[in-house]
Amino acid sequence: MWQTFARTGITHLMSISGLHITMFAGLAYVLINRLWRRSARLPLRLPAQHAAAAGGFLAAFLYCLLAGFAVPAQRTLYMLGVVAVARLSGRDVAASRVLLLALLLVLLLDPWAVLAAGFWLSFGAVALLFHIGAGRLGAAHWLIEWGRAQWAVTLGMLPALLALFQQFSLVSPLANALAIPLISLVITPLVLAAAMASLDPLLSLAHLITSWLMVFVDWLAGLPLAMWQQAAPPAWAVLLALAGGVWLLLQRGFPARWLGVLAFLPLLTVLPPRPAPGTAEVTVLDVGQGLAIHVQTAAHDLLFDAGPAFSADADSGNRIIAPYLRALGVRGLDVLVISHADKDHEGGAASVLAALPVAMLKSSLPFEHALSAQPVPQQPCADGDDWDWDGVRFETLHPGRELLSRKTNDLSCVLRVTAGGKSMLLTSDIEAVSERALLERHPASLAADVMTAPHHGSRTSSTPEFIAAVAARDVIFPVGYRNRFGHPKEDVVERHAQSGARLHRTDSDGAVSVGLGSTGVSFRHQREVRRRYWHAPRP
Repeated sequence: MWQTFARTGITHLMSISGLHITMFAGLAYVLINRLWRRSARLPLRLPAQHAAAAGGFLAAFLYCLLAGFAVPAQRTLYMLGVVAVARLSGRDVAASRVLLLALLLVLLLDPWAVLAAGFWLSFGAVALLFHIGAGRLGAAHWLIEWGRAQWAVTLGMLPALLALFQQFSLVSPLANALAIPLISLVITPLVLAAAMASLDPLLSLAHLITSWLMVFVDWLAGLPLAMWQQAAPPAWAVLLALAGGVWLLLQRGFPARWLGVLAFLPLLTVLPPRPAPGTAEVTVLDVGQGLAIHVQTAAHDLLFDAGPAFSADADSGNRIIAPYLRALGVRGLDVLVISHADKDHEGGAASVLAALPVAMLKSSLPFEHALSAQPVPQQPCADGDDWDWDGVRFETLHPGRELLSRKTNDLSCVLRVTAGGKSMLLTSDIEAVSERALLERHPASLAADVMTAPHHGSRTSSTPEFIAAVAARDVIFPVGYRNRFGHPKEDVVERHAQSGARLHRTDSDGAVSVGLGSTGVSFRHQREVRRRYWHAPRP
């Protein structure tokens, strides 16, 4: 269900699965209750209400198994279980305790559930519904209650959506207004009836209605202002906005509820800092066995390679790079460099181009490559293609005009970034023949403070002459954990270490960020910034 409507960013579709489970359990409860009462002996052994409660929970459990037993489904099942136990024991349990007991059960059975976005969205949405329903003396008109629930979930979940996804839908209330009742009251009952009675025409009807619904949802998703996107807010702004949302949703008559609006302002206005003029931030992303490097200056952004593809619908572009750039508040790339036509370097490029605008694509790709057909201005990587951004110098050193070999690695773009007299050499997958060509063409301009190890530390690269010419004080190995190529090779690592360089690895350090400027070179390892107990020790 979530995948179906992800394009509109609907804020609380996770709760739809809970609604369906509850409906199915309620239907089982009513049927068992009525059938049990018709027996002359069964009610004497077990009251009909108790049998119906147990049967309703069993039906919910079976539905959860069919739905994949995700966190939202678990939350609903455990809440129904608490209600069933309370009914069997003759106790009346407050709604807040039901939710807290369900939360406890989820954490006891799956402590890592807190790492799933569905955990926070599911429990958060239900807690908000309980919050706005607490203390009311009577029920309002159903339309008013529905509108109040929509408003509460949309407003209350906004901080969580910006923290988790850096975006939220502006059309979700309108999409939910049609999608939730149509799916819950029409499509789902049709599918369940077809499954139980083997009536294929009902499945065709459900598919037809779903197709019509998706036409409406796609139209909403295509509206110019359908989605709000921004940088990831700091933790303090998220907590402040959550408190402001709870304050705004207090019961009518509570004084100064409008002050809650002020708590949302930092959430929407505080942006992450960018490098100062004359400095650059270079981040070698952890994309597994591949390469993706983000270079940011005061007002420009460049992406050097786009990492590998993982499957037909998953790659570094849509799973790592686009979320990373969105979290930084990057709304477009000034230059995307695809160094050469290897899947571990260009596998995520199409997703990056689809996710955000790119002003220029520079590459050494052949004309027949699929990326050549992308509707974006393109230039070939070539020695001598240099430019300046915000006091930062970019120099393309390779490939030259000579054809070194037919291997794509030897066509790799090599880029040198210099800021405040400090430089970093991005070498991609050049091999020994390319290193010799660079030594011949640029014998005096290869020196750099930082270098990415050529070809991920393969034995085909990092010749002693090239290492000596660059004389980097720090070398970064962009490698995947336990990759099938065995990169980096031990002798290559030893060769760089003997040169006196400090070694950094994305498989053990995570993303490596390098600050270049007149004050020097600084490093930040993501696994040190956000240490987790399950991280493997450094090899």
